[in-house]
Amino acid sequence: MKSDIHPNYHEVTVVCACGETFKTGTTKDVEIMKIDICSKCHPFFTGRQKLVDTGGRVEKFKKKFNLK
Repeated sequence: MKSDIHPNYHEVTVVCACGETFKTGTTKDVEIMKIDICSKCHPFFTGRQKLVDTGGRVEKFKKKFNLK
């Protein structure tokens, strides 16, 4: 196996927007990774569905396809 060709794998702390933190391994050159959604707040895992309509995308889609 060749030496010095593999990226540096180290442990980082992941911080979610909901406040949840956990540790994982990565090859990125960061100490803290910030994410928007994790398993504690994701609708698939929580069973709660939240619709995020940024900039009226739903209305634009409905208007485009003549949906009521």
